[in-house]
Amino acid sequence: MQELDKSTGPLVETSKKYPYQTEEYLLQVNDIVEINIKTTDDKLNLVFGAVSNDPQNQAAAAGNQGSGDAFFMNGYTLDDEGNVEIPLIGKMKLLGLTTESAKELVEKEVSRFINQGEFFVRVRLGGIRFSALGEFNRSGKYTILQNRVTIFEAIAYAGDLSRVAKRDEVLLVRQYPDGSQIHKINLLDQELLGSEYYFLKPNDMIYAEPMKVREIGAGNTLVETLTLLTTSITAIALILTLVNN
Repeated sequence: MQELDKSTGPLVETSKKYPYQTEEYLLQVNDIVEINIKTTDDKLNLVFGAVSNDPQNQAAAAGNQGSGDAFFMNGYTLDDEGNVEIPLIGKMKLLGLTTESAKELVEKEVSRFINQGEFFVRVRLGGIRFSALGEFNRSGKYTILQNRVTIFEAIAYAGDLSRVAKRDEVLLVRQYPDGSQIHKINLLDQELLGSEYYFLKPNDMIYAEPMKVREIGAGNTLVETLTLLTTSITAIALILTLVNN
């Protein structure tokens, strides 16, 4: 560390603060939720934990730790009608509910079998699942076991964008209860930090379009492009010389 001349500029430059614009996620078809029910009755615990305690599910989950598959094996998937089926309770419709509302609904059903205060219910999403397609260094489908994931974290998780990706025209395909919608995002704009698209939602798809240099089949960098053009011109000149001779 050195004693620098302060006349060259401030020590730290800070942007304005962008308040988070978040909205509660509503459960959709094919979402996977973890529903954990614990009671003071050991027999009821065995019943409510039948899915996660199944030896086959435990073995599969152990073999897939860290990949998010444990939630798939031990969680509950909303069927085409938005229902989940819980041991002893039966089918419950969670479509369009927040995880907190779903928790309250499960608590109401559990209270039919055991007194209030003698059980605990937890409902949460099985991580944030998203797809990264197009000009990513590692495109694919990913699951991040966090409650909140920013779009920049998701891009980093997919190995960052390639050198020829359009960073000012990234497409975000988002699922809504009544259909899908495409949003065009400029990653270079600071205002993104305060928008509703800064945080990903489950089942989001990020598509990075290529620059024109990729579309015409040229190189990834200026040097590669110039090399390709030079080689092409040289080859054409050689052909014309042979034809004329």
